[in-house]
Amino acid sequence: MRVIAGSARRLKLKAPDGMDTRPTQDIIKETLFNMIQTEVPGSVFVDLCAGSGQIGIEALSRGARRAYFVENGRAAAACIQQNLHTTHFEETGVLLRQDVLSALRHIREKEADIIYMDPPYEAPAVHSILRALPTLPYFTDNTLVIVETSLETEFPELEELGLELVREKRYRTNRHLFIRKKERNIGEL
Repeated sequence: MRVIAGSARRLKLKAPDGMDTRPTQDIIKETLFNMIQTEVPGSVFVDLCAGSGQIGIEALSRGARRAYFVENGRAAAACIQQNLHTTHFEETGVLLRQDVLSALRHIREKEADIIYMDPPYEAPAVHSILRALPTLPYFTDNTLVIVETSLETEFPELEELGLELVREKRYRTNRHLFIRKKERNIGEL
């Protein structure tokens, strides 16, 4: 596992031992960042269920202004801290070692540009996170939410939450969903 592009290009990253995390493959990470490359520079990037932190670190390497890493696992959080040190992103990377729903309330930004989440595929956490996002002050009309999930997981709550799927990228075993606030009609309040 390595940083693919940007200021930390080619630096190797550590992954936590064991089966508690599922690092995103480099080829999938590269495809993802090719798709969002114009939105990353200068952004505030939030990496939820961050695991090794490789997605947020890739964002920092490609010019994100700040990245928040939310991870509750002790070994994974230590790994993120080590990877931030290795890549020299300790000043721009903020590690929040707590559960996701609590951590979301501790992010103090005017706007989060990109919120990336890669929770355990079959866990209900992704639905709880999606329900929490519209209540957060930094979740704006411009915020892009990216969910890494299984091919089978359904998200029927999007419309009720005022969210819409704007793009989907399928891979062999998983997919990325790109979600934004649903655009209001001009006559709506």
